Amino acid sequence: MNSPIENHAEPTQSATEKKRGLNRRMILGVAGAAVAVAAVGGTVSAFTMDSVKSGSSSSADSGSQGPLSTSGGNIVDSKGKTVTLTGVNWFGLETGTFAPHGLWTRNLDSMFQQMVDTGFNTLRLPYSNELFDAKSKPNGIDLKQNPDLKGLNGLQVMDKVVESATKHGLMVILDQHRPDQWGQSELWYTDKLPESKWLSDWKMLAQRYKNNDLVIGADLHNEPRGQATWGDGNPKTDWKMAAEKAGNTIHSVNPNWLIFVEGNDKYKDESTWWGGELRHVKEHPVQLKEANKVVYSPHEYGPGVYNQNWFMDKNFPDNMPAFWDKHWGYLKKENTAPLLLGEFGGRKSTGKSTEAVWQQSLMKYLKKNGISYTYWSWNPNSGDTGGVLKDDWKTLDPGKKALLSDHQAPLLKGKPETSSK
Repeated sequence: MNSPIENHAEPTQSATEKKRGLNRRMILGVAGAAVAVAAVGGTVSAFTMDSVKSGSSSSADSGSQGPLSTSGGNIVDSKGKTVTLTGVNWFGLETGTFAPHGLWTRNLDSMFQQMVDTGFNTLRLPYSNELFDAKSKPNGIDLKQNPDLKGLNGLQVMDKVVESATKHGLMVILDQHRPDQWGQSELWYTDKLPESKWLSDWKMLAQRYKNNDLVIGADLHNEPRGQATWGDGNPKTDWKMAAEKAGNTIHSVNPNWLIFVEGNDKYKDESTWWGGELRHVKEHPVQLKEANKVVYSPHEYGPGVYNQNWFMDKNFPDNMPAFWDKHWGYLKKENTAPLLLGEFGGRKSTGKSTEAVWQQSLMKYLKKNGISYTYWSWNPNSGDTGGVLKDDWKTLDPGKKALLSDHQAPLLKGKPETSSK
């Protein structure tokens, strides 16, 4: 079934922003229909981490149990065993479909089975706050292949996605990707999404999924940049301050979640990728009331997004490990805090092109340093990067599969329980 929705690119950036590496666009679906939908109720399935499936690395042993926490530069389970997240992003809930893309041609469960078979153990799930509005009607879904999604509102579709992902053993990170379907925002709030709503939505989600052990945490805001500062004490722009407020709000109802905090895009007079700058943490770490729950989550892209000067360095790619160390890798290497590289990707993963060499070098760096990641993206319709799936939404890109399979950790599977919300 062909997609019934119209594809579009995110708004392009100014020339100045492009020089800073801010030219990433995603081809995302938009739909205009809106009707009132019913309130949410019912039950959710919960899972406990009571067994582990072998993977291509041995970062977690059989018997790992949640909840997850941090210890120095590692994410650990309740027994202190290291858990490495090696996952993928699947977008769509943040767009005008109000549902993950590709369900116009595939069954939800089959998507997650293929993710698991491909070796992923984690799903980063982008959403927009508009998803929770009563007028936001999920669409672009083949209901013959997904009959259990018929008549559901946005939050109920999220429930089904989370339930299916965790039923298949995937850990889930919820990602506040956008305020609405139309685009990302520099700050965690906008004129239409006040900070109070951002916080209350996070509190609602933390409460909603607290009995599902495989929903492991919150990526608080996608790609802070522009106006976003770090540690300057200005409540209107200080992303560190906002992250602490959100983390503490979440932990007031669900103390088990990890809090994933992205960087911003600049340090002093130097700029890098949106969300990719974490040098501030050395002087101003995120400090929550609940100890050992912060994971820093930079984003990193290649020349297919924008040809930064470091890709043209005469020593490329040998210059890249020092670049990554400087901006975010030091946190892991100095045993300060764990890292999840929340987004990275590119169309070319094999051969000798700059983009392919960059991806290969980055994967070696992540593996060598035991750094977690969620690759961008499962979707083939990401304009700058393409996806793990090809355009038919079924066939795996063999180059990307080979690239990622070299650093994949075991799948934490859970025993289902049912509990009322």
